[in-house]
Amino acid sequence: MSTATDVHVIQGERVALPVRIRDAAVASAMFAVPAGPAQSLIAYSGLEVAEPLPGRAICSLAFVRYADGDLGPYHEFAVAFLVRSPGSSGGRRKRVGAFIHWLPVNQEFTLDAGRSIWGFPKVLADMPMDLSGRIKRCAVRFGGRTAIELAVKPGLPVPAGRPGGRTAPRLDSYSCLDGVTRHIPWTVSPSGLRMRPGGAEVRLGDHPVADELRGLGLHRAAALSSSTITHLTMAFGAAEEVRS
Repeated sequence: MSTATDVHVIQGERVALPVRIRDAAVASAMFAVPAGPAQSLIAYSGLEVAEPLPGRAICSLAFVRYADGDLGPYHEFAVAFLVRSPGSSGGRRKRVGAFIHWLPVNQEFTLDAGRSIWGFPKVLADMPMDLSGRIKRCAVRFGGRTAIELAVKPGLPVPAGRPGGRTAPRLDSYSCLDGVTRHIPWTVSPSGLRMRPGGAEVRLGDHPVADELRGLGLHRAAALSSSTITHLTMAFGAAEEVRS
C-alpha cells in the first residue's frame, strides 16, 4: 500500500512509486572522453566522473521509445556520464552510477513528472525516432534547430540470462536540478539485446548542448560500443537527496 510520500500528483493525475515501465525500446552508444572536460561539465552536481582508464571518462548517449508505462508513451534522449557513487571512493571495489546530464523528451506529462519527482533535467524537444529499420536513428531538435543526431548500427545477439535465475539488476542513477543532486534507484530487465564494438555515428548541430558535447570531442570520437534492446522493463524508485 502506497504512503503519501509514494504518491505524486502530476497535471491532476496520481503517480505512485515505484514508477513502472512495461515496454520500451533502446539504442545507445558509449564513448571514452577526456576526464578533465567531462568533470568540468558536471561539476555543478558535486559528483566525480569515474575513470576506467587514467584520464578517460565514459559518456553514454541513448534514445528510448517508451511504448507502455505509468508516464504514458513518449520519446527520450539521454546524455549521461559514468560517475563514482558518493562514499565509494575507497576500497578495492568502487561503486559507479550514471549521472543524467541532459534528458530531452517529447511529451509534457513525463517532463513534469521527471522534473518534480526525481529532479531529472528533462526539457521539451522535437524528437523524430526510427527504431524499426536496420539502423536505429534519433534526432533532437528545438524549433527546427538540431542539437544532436545519433545513428546506431545493428550488433550481434547477446544470449539472455537463465530464466528465473536472477532478479532484475538494481542500478544507481543521479540527477541534479536547481542545485540539488539526487540519487534514484532503478531496476532494468532487458530482452532482445544486441551489442557490437563501435557502430555509432554522432552528428552535432548548433544548439548549446551540442557545443558542450563538441568540447568533449564527440563529433570526431569513435564509439567504444553500441547496443540495441527491443524490449525493456524498468522501475524507478523514490529519489533521495545526496548530501556532501
